[in-house]
Amino acid sequence: MARVKDPVLFGLVHDFFQVYLPKMHNRSQHTISAYRGAINDLFDFVKAEKGICLSEITFEIIDNKMLSKFLDHIETERGCTVETRNHKLNRIRAFYKFAAKMELTTVIHRAEILKVPLKKSTKTDIVTYMSEDAVKAILAQPDVKTKKGLRDLFFMILLYDTAARIQEMMDIRLNNIQLGKTPKVTLYGKGGKTRVVPLMESTVEHFQNYLSVFHPHERVYSEQHLFYVVRHGQKNKMHHDTARRFIFDYGVTAKKQCPDVPDVVHPHLWRNESLNKIQTIYHKY
Repeated sequence: MARVKDPVLFGLVHDFFQVYLPKMHNRSQHTISAYRGAINDLFDFVKAEKGICLSEITFEIIDNKMLSKFLDHIETERGCTVETRNHKLNRIRAFYKFAAKMELTTVIHRAEILKVPLKKSTKTDIVTYMSEDAVKAILAQPDVKTKKGLRDLFFMILLYDTAARIQEMMDIRLNNIQLGKTPKVTLYGKGGKTRVVPLMESTVEHFQNYLSVFHPHERVYSEQHLFYVVRHGQKNKMHHDTARRFIFDYGVTAKKQCPDVPDVVHPHLWRNESLNKIQTIYHKY
């Protein structure tokens, strides 16, 4: 294992996630996952930007310029909204606030991070719905002859049918979906709240097609995550940034065919669209 160049940084990261959030502030696993995602994304960006490995990251490397580049990257390259950008910045700020309390030598690094302001949304950033033509155009983009295309189409259809939050989608396990006479999915939201959402017949058909390819040997009571990626031969829960990225990309290509498609398509748009339109939109796919 490579020697850690900045043990103070990684020691504080450990304490932030293992002690401060869960034990001192009693944060839910959903909340902790969101904070961890922001820090992981920042570290991944720094590694790529500097061409270094994780163990070489230091407090000094992450200055206000690096943080600004990271935030611009997730907004322009990953298709995240200004709201998501600001959420990530606030979570990163929270870590640095904790670090400054626990280790006085990091106060200067927190001051560097605070130089990066939250970004104000403009009217063009606030798109609260998509037209039926826009949804049709986006759903037409995945190549269902490929595994990825099949997965992406089903993901968007399920997202649209259930009006689920992106993290709720990531957390769905196979045993959360029950078919039978009234097909439904159980979603686990913020604050440990649970809700059961009925599934439309067309969604169930896409679900069964998806199962035959991605979960051919799993049983209905399996705790395997519905959406996953394979890393080093192991199935791991899909990260919400993966979904944000392909939804954004499909939006870009769909806009070339349909001007109604928003400039930035993100998961929350699907929550705001009328669910009773979905049958007429994707029954042909």
